[in-house]
Parts: sequence; structure tokens; C-alpha cells
Amino acid sequence: MNHTHAAPTPPLGWNSWDCYGAAVTEAEIRGNADYMAEHLKEYGWQYITVDIQWYEPLAHSSLYRPFVPLIMDEYSRLMPAENRFPSAVGGLGFKPLADYVHSLGLKFGIHIMRGIPRQAVHAGTALLGTEATARDIAHTNSICPWNTDMYGVDHNKEGAQAYYDSLFELYASWGVDLVKVDDIAASRLYDTHQPEIEMIATAIQRAGRPMVLSLSPGPAPVEYAAFFAEQANMWRVTDDFWDRWPLLLDMFDRCRTWQGVPKEGCWPDCDMLPLGHIGIRSVDGGGADRWTRFTPDEQLTMMSLWSIFRSPLIFGGELRDNDDWTLSLLTNREVLRMHRESHGAREALRQGDLIVWTAEHADGSTYVAVFNVGEQHVLPVEIDLKTVGLSASVVRKGTELWSGDAAKVDGDILHADVPSHGVRLYLLA
Repeated sequence: MNHTHAAPTPPLGWNSWDCYGAAVTEAEIRGNADYMAEHLKEYGWQYITVDIQWYEPLAHSSLYRPFVPLIMDEYSRLMPAENRFPSAVGGLGFKPLADYVHSLGLKFGIHIMRGIPRQAVHAGTALLGTEATARDIAHTNSICPWNTDMYGVDHNKEGAQAYYDSLFELYASWGVDLVKVDDIAASRLYDTHQPEIEMIATAIQRAGRPMVLSLSPGPAPVEYAAFFAEQANMWRVTDDFWDRWPLLLDMFDRCRTWQGVPKEGCWPDCDMLPLGHIGIRSVDGGGADRWTRFTPDEQLTMMSLWSIFRSPLIFGGELRDNDDWTLSLLTNREVLRMHRESHGAREALRQGDLIVWTAEHADGSTYVAVFNVGEQHVLPVEIDLKTVGLSASVVRKGTELWSGDAAKVDGDILHADVPSHGVRLYLLA
């Protein structure tokens, strides 16, 4: 089973972190799935992902309670907390919830932490498919700097692969379609955990169910690009991304660093879209319950950069609270077509406050994203299309994709007025 088949195009979905932190409930998952099925599925949105600590009964925000008891089966595998996920009662795990998401025509994802539960290691509990115990395979010096749930797994130990195989066998039985593995792509302490990534990729292959493998956090080292592309489907190029302009401005450098890497099955990930109603129980990102702090122009800039670069698009807000504006950002068919079908995205020009990205479509048309990252209110620009790699002689017409307005092309020159922190995104045919 070729792992690229799990994500031939960049995934589109929703994740619970930006609005609910570690404290999302089954009712909230089902409610967001219902919304996606009704309003977004026809546009290609499909993944519903339960983020971190679904196995922690008393999780209440994005702040983790250290060294607390977690819900676990007899084989050292974490299980959903039944007080938060009632359909998991009786050892059913996430299968009933995944079945519900699938009944809507959507796909189901979960977040896990790299490694094995510390409580399993301390208790020396059993592992499925091996005589080894949790204590035998643990790498107790390999810890997460920001969460106390797990120890790393030592790939040299007998039983290490069997443990990961048992995890993904369980997830396959539940019907999981995407697994976001955290504390693995980059670490302040240990660099990238390549042996555990390889064990996880092997376990997915053995489980026999296609699953998107998503690696966090970032910034993943670009020198490992070939390794990530071989093992995973998406990997974070940034630490947690939130609704602050300096983080968005920084993403232009990150996308430039990774340009040329996105391809079928392999998607450098700019992280979630902190749009709409966020921070409901998540205090991460320096804010409480709020609507996104990004201005409308900044929201268009983020959606345009993520889409032309072909990052996965994972929405972070409470979908059911979306207003018409937020919904419009997720349902622009031409922008989504660019995200799904374009290729060759690159930074074509950077000059002062002006940044231009271009990409191609197989039908011969070209996308041009013109960004004003400066503080000046409106930047009037005249772009010689030849300087960004286009031949004006084949440009017959153009459209600005967010507004639907006709592009102003005069010979070789594209004219645009771009607001501060804003964008004009063109399809030139």
C-alpha cells in the first residue's frame, strides 16, 4: 500500500484544538461534523479530527494537567475518556464516533502523542503481540518538554514495533482515517524522532487501512524533506500558528524555504487556520474566547498563501458559529481548485513590501498572488509579467479570485491596488 494514496491532494478538514484545546467533547465533534457535511463537504472538506488528550477525563483547556491518570486498556493503549465520549463505553473506543462521521460521508482523525504512556511504564503493563512490557520498550530519557503523558519508545528494544503495530491495528479497527502524531517532527530537546516516525509508518502499512500520517510540531527541518516525504503525508513547517500578524508574515519565509517540496501524498503543513470563533476552551495563542484577531485582509492573505503553496487546510474555529464571511473563505471554488490542482508554486518576486507567488495549472493558466506585507494602507503595484515568469502574449483574460473582478492587464503589465496586509489573487488564462 503506497502511503501517497492516502493524500493525493492536500487534506481539507477541521481540528478541535484552536477552539477547544484538550477538552473537546463527543457532542462538539458530532456537531462540527454535521456542519461540515451540510455546508463544506461539497467543496472537498472531509476530515474531522479529535485533537490531544481525548484519553484525559478531566482535561479542561489547552493547559495540560501534569502526571494525571489516563484512560488505558490492558495492552498499554490509551482509550477515549467515556465521560467525554459516551459512545466509547464498553471498550468500543472511537469506533461509534468514527462510524457516525463516516455516515455523513466524511473522514475521521485523531491526535496522539509519540511514545507510550508513562503510567503504563511505571506499572509495567502488558503489550499486545509480544512478551515485552511497557517498561521494557520505554526510552525514559526521551520525554516531551510540554506534556507529561508519554515516554518515548526505544526502537532498539524487543517489542517496540509490536507496540506501535498494536496501536494502529486498534485505530484501523475503529475506522481512523488520519493520525496526527505530536512531539515527533521537531523537538527542542532531541531533533526529529526519525526512528519512531519509521515505526509508525511501518505500523500504518501493516494495519492495512489507508491513514493520513500528519507529523507535529514544527518547524520540521527542511534538510529532512526527503525523509518526511518518504514516511509521512503532512508535516508541520512551523510551531503552533495563531492569529497574530508577525506569525503570518513569518510564514512567507517558511513557504519559500519549502517551495518545490509539495507533491502528491507529501504536504508541508503551515498549521491550522485560526479563523472564526476560536479560544472557547483553548487559552493557547495568547487569547481567551474570541473571534479571530486577523483582519479580513489578513484572513485573505492567509488563505491565499496556504492555498497557492498547497498546505493542508485545517480549520480551527467552531464551525457552527461561522458567519457568512468566514464560510465564504472556505467555499471559494476557484481558490479550492488552485489548492487542489495547481503545481510549481514559488515566490517569484520579493521587493520591499511586495511579495508575489505564482503557480501553474495543467490547462495552461497561471495563478499570481500579489501580497502587500507592509503597513502602508494601499500599495499600488505594476507588475511586469515577464519578471515573474509569464509571457503576456498568452494572457487573454484574468480574474481576481476572491472578488470576481476582472484583472487589469495592460500589455505586459498587471495593475493592482493591494491593501495593507492584504492580497490580490489572480487567475490569468
